[in-house]
Amino acid sequence: MKKILILILVSVCFGCFVQAQTDSTKKSKPQLKLSVNYNSNLNYYGRTDSLRSSGFFPLAELWFTENFYINAAPIFVNNKSASFEYAGTVATAGYQFFTSDKKWFGNFYVLKPFYESNSQLVQSALKAQGAFSLTNLNKLVNVIGGADVKYSDKLDFGVTGGLDHIFRKQFEDNSVLVVDPSAYLFAGTQEFTRSYYKKSNFLIFPGVGQTVSQEVKNFNILSYEFSVPIIYAKQKFQLLFTPAYVIPQNLITVEGRPDLSEQGKKTLYATVGFKLIL
Repeated sequence: MKKILILILVSVCFGCFVQAQTDSTKKSKPQLKLSVNYNSNLNYYGRTDSLRSSGFFPLAELWFTENFYINAAPIFVNNKSASFEYAGTVATAGYQFFTSDKKWFGNFYVLKPFYESNSQLVQSALKAQGAFSLTNLNKLVNVIGGADVKYSDKLDFGVTGGLDHIFRKQFEDNSVLVVDPSAYLFAGTQEFTRSYYKKSNFLIFPGVGQTVSQEVKNFNILSYEFSVPIIYAKQKFQLLFTPAYVIPQNLITVEGRPDLSEQGKKTLYATVGFKLIL
């Protein structure tokens, strides 16, 4: 169950997982969920733009059944050179399910970003993504595994592994508090990096294209991430807070050209949101 692209998936996947855990009845008709979310430091596997942007993204989710959903999130970016600047919209269609014995939770989605041509977000080179994750649920620790394919100008392939444990407390007023300490590893190829350089017209520099091409073809660990998603739900309202610590790995560097190298460092950040279920 997993920054802006990954942040949106955290909000939806963990949110729908908690909703399935807290609902007492089956959904019999389409359901609309609206939320507003703020992230203190936008990143993509720990990679950031040079301005260290924060972001605001409202999110609209339409659940046709308890399993099938679509959503869309416009993204607004804040940094030292832009204030509440529209960067694009990300749309997703997905299907999530529990097995009858409640021991497995699965989620499949396809995602299509519509970024502005001048967007400097690292993930703005991404044109489409599809992914699948499967979680084994047990009393000790949940084990998560997943795989994805991303399309920029070329294909990237990735895998995800994670562990989490959900703590759930229901209060006398029927409100629910859910806390989910989690640890993830993300690995994959990095063609999206070369696509970002190309999108930003960086490949005009002699020799840079060859250097980047050689490095992005490798399958590497991209990042480790530790987070504690917290949801407080009462009736049709949810408050969401997710502190997280990301450790990027295998950043691509171009010797003597820091402007052509991936930006990223160990970062503590947080996402805050409010959701209304109609």
